[in-house]
Amino acid sequence: MLECVVNVSEGLRVDIVAAIAATASDSLLDIHSDADHNRSVLTLGGEGAEEAARQVARAAVERLDLRAHRGAHPRFGVVDVVPFVPLAGSAMADAEAARDRFLAWIAGELGVPGFAYGRHRTLPEVRRRAFADLAPDAGPPVPHPTAGAVAVGARDVLVAWNLWLAEPDLDRARRVAREVRGPHLRALGLAAGTRVQVSTNLIDPLVLGPAEAWDLVSERVPVAGAELVGLVPTAVLDRTPEERWRQLDLAPERTIEARLARSGGRAGG
Repeated sequence: MLECVVNVSEGLRVDIVAAIAATASDSLLDIHSDADHNRSVLTLGGEGAEEAARQVARAAVERLDLRAHRGAHPRFGVVDVVPFVPLAGSAMADAEAARDRFLAWIAGELGVPGFAYGRHRTLPEVRRRAFADLAPDAGPPVPHPTAGAVAVGARDVLVAWNLWLAEPDLDRARRVAREVRGPHLRALGLAAGTRVQVSTNLIDPLVLGPAEAWDLVSERVPVAGAELVGLVPTAVLDRTPEERWRQLDLAPERTIEARLARSGGRAGG
């Protein structure tokens, strides 16, 4: 069984996000949209996740135009990032095979160039090098005129999680992000409307989870609150003190396992 977390470059027009998400049918586990980022994260899961990712990508390419896009989050495609994640009963090789099939499909079917990431190359490296000294792994050598490009990955479970600063000081947020980055934590300082955040990816949340990330940031700058993007594994809650769940924007119903159980056989859970 695989999880697929499709990042789409649209977070303002909720009707369009809903139409795109609807194509995932029963594989859709969660939608997180952010108007300031102008981005939506669609979490798909179960036996139908790979096909659902294709339907979501097709709908996004048909409905969105990168040339008109404005948002706080870095992006180079209307279907910006598509990671495949092995869940129970699957291995990394299964996720890599799904990644490679998706790359071939989106290049051949939709004409969108794709870059692979995973054990051999990180997502930040793809963003930094794409179309400069790194050619697409599939598809044309230049961006699609309206859809741009896509980064398709195979990775372990991570947690996308943001910390809102008490004062909207972007320079300070960027400095803190540089200071806390490490092998288990990616971080960016971003302005989102009138607020400022340290936007993070917890690469190995069983080593460095939300509680540790909060503490790393809050010892450098006052933090107003946290925001979970998408879902977390139950194991992350298990290692986090329950009295901190509310502070960290965590809850049992926001786990991958809970959403799969709620979907029952419909998502192949």
